[in-house]
Amino acid sequence: MIGVDLGTTTVRIHVKGKGVVLREPAVIAVLRGTTDIKAVGEEAYRMLGRTPGNITAVRPMADGVIADYTLTEKMLKAFIHKVLTGPARFLRPTIMVCIPSGITEVEKRAVVQAVHEIGARKALLIEEPVAGAIGAGIDIAEPIGSMLVDIGGGTTDVAMISMGGIVVSTSLRIAGNVFDRDIMAYVKAKHNLLIGDRTAEEIKRTIGGALVLPADQVVTMEVRGRDLIDGLPKTVEVTSEDVVAALRASLDKVANAVRQVLEQSPPELVSDVIERGIVLTGGGAQLRGLDVYLQRITNIPVAIAPDPEDCVVIGTSRALDMAHLLQDARTRYDRV
Repeated sequence: MIGVDLGTTTVRIHVKGKGVVLREPAVIAVLRGTTDIKAVGEEAYRMLGRTPGNITAVRPMADGVIADYTLTEKMLKAFIHKVLTGPARFLRPTIMVCIPSGITEVEKRAVVQAVHEIGARKALLIEEPVAGAIGAGIDIAEPIGSMLVDIGGGTTDVAMISMGGIVVSTSLRIAGNVFDRDIMAYVKAKHNLLIGDRTAEEIKRTIGGALVLPADQVVTMEVRGRDLIDGLPKTVEVTSEDVVAALRASLDKVANAVRQVLEQSPPELVSDVIERGIVLTGGGAQLRGLDVYLQRITNIPVAIAPDPEDCVVIGTSRALDMAHLLQDARTRYDRV
């Protein structure tokens, strides 16, 4: 049995009994104009922005959903073949895939079809907040409210969970990739410097933050790019305060989504959350100061889940043993 976190930026695969066996960028490189694969995952990621004219490296997932069905299927098939070795390669496994809570039925069926095409015996779906809660060790089967904020690469999912299902949720297509674009736009506006996605992501990971705390020292980072005025290479210094300013508008939308879910949730469940706190999962949960930022806005304790990046895929795999308890994992889409 296999759990798959089919993320916008990273694909993670958990095999029961082995743990997380694959963490690779959701990138595939193909010959331009064809679907002939040149590379997938880490090797393809290194090609982003650096390929010759006859090769294109792309992300077939966008905003948490399949943007290019054929390339997503080929990428996923390559990853599954990487993790299934020996006799296991010839078995048809049960695969559970986590999906954003706000996607449509059409988008769900596209995921299911892609999973069947790679040879799965059964395809199950689970929504990311539920998977994240299970991975964080929350007992979601109890009639107690648990609130989870999952910030991935393409989407942010905010959900109130109780008795194995989602009571209230919202999904924003604002997450890690949008944060990167915010940084790119800020550096462009302030320094007239054009930088790429990978540089913006490095800035976010190195000096990024949701706020500047009084005890924090302002950290700087040298950033290289192309000057928009003369077109020549240029190096500037970007500070942690710059990144906080760049991310402010997007983080405010995430905070509004959290507030919206709290406002729409039954008061008994909100009371539980006040006592138990809000849990952050996903790669975006590691943004420095994000827990403090959300705590200040909601007046509710906020904690980061253990191993937040792998939390969702671990929960997806564990959910295979408790599908009968999960409202959102009950529907099985089997090949007819």
